[in-house]
Amino acid sequence: MPDHDALMARAVARAEHARLTAPPNPWVGAVLVAADGTSFEGSTQRPGGNHAERQVLDRAGPRAAGATLYATLEPCSHHGRTAPCADAVIEAGVARVIVAVVDPDPNVAGRGIAAMREAGVEVVVGPGAEAVERQLRPYLVHRRTGRPYVVLKLAATLDGRTAAADGTSKWITGPAARADAHLLRARSDAILVGAGTVRDDDPRLTVRGVLAADGLPVREPLRVVLGSAPATAAIRPCLELTGDPADVLDRLGERGVVQLMVEGGATVAGRFHALGLVDRYVVYLAPAFMGGDGGRPLLDGEGAATIGELFRGRIEEVQRLGEDLRIDVVGPDRSN
Repeated sequence: MPDHDALMARAVARAEHARLTAPPNPWVGAVLVAADGTSFEGSTQRPGGNHAERQVLDRAGPRAAGATLYATLEPCSHHGRTAPCADAVIEAGVARVIVAVVDPDPNVAGRGIAAMREAGVEVVVGPGAEAVERQLRPYLVHRRTGRPYVVLKLAATLDGRTAAADGTSKWITGPAARADAHLLRARSDAILVGAGTVRDDDPRLTVRGVLAADGLPVREPLRVVLGSAPATAAIRPCLELTGDPADVLDRLGERGVVQLMVEGGATVAGRFHALGLVDRYVVYLAPAFMGGDGGRPLLDGEGAATIGELFRGRIEEVQRLGEDLRIDVVGPDRSN
């Protein structure tokens, strides 16, 4: 009997290869096991290229007939840049499809599964769902809420200071942590900073030192300024937006931004946090102490008045990066 969990784990691993190149499409992995036991693996290509299911079907050729297909996300059922994957599965004569997660995109939302079942394909939903829900969390949040998945990136000393009293902040963390932050940028569709950060630091907010799994350069995320940027700012070209952060998220979601990285500074970070708009906090901690009370905090604005009002998230991951630590904290799930 096939080991559904092990085969879906292979599909999840393949999906990771597409994380930097598939967006705004979902990064999906697939494994096809032919009747003779031969297996084929694939992942979603860059926009306009094959989805993971079509890739494995093409690789399998005639051996797709009677095969079992493992897909991390429900095969699509609508015409976009490519033809529907559900139709391709049916035409290839696949006997069984194992799907980890139903696609919440309104254009799909169970229609792919229904079409395959109507055509006589056996469909099983659920194996590997927990791993795929985590892997595809930004995409799922975007499709379920219409807003981007918000990652708030912070770098601080151990006593929670992000800049000295004179405003200097380069560099609190070391090279390994900074390289990891560039990977976080590469995984994001847009990066947002406040106008104050642009005036004070004049950041470029580009991705440096990151290549995709295919060895090619990664796309540059959209650069967003909350406010206005000087005409000569290094961040240009950029998108300048004003208004409430929630409205900004709505506008970015409409533009197809799946993951938004909020990168600075303490005022903007404090606003997104206070409004409950952050899905994941990525905090880089350096083994340094600023001391005193003159440095900038992680989050500006009014804080909790009592212990009972503390925001409490869940630490999902802790990594050591050189001399620094990366701590990932997730907040409440906004997509349910």
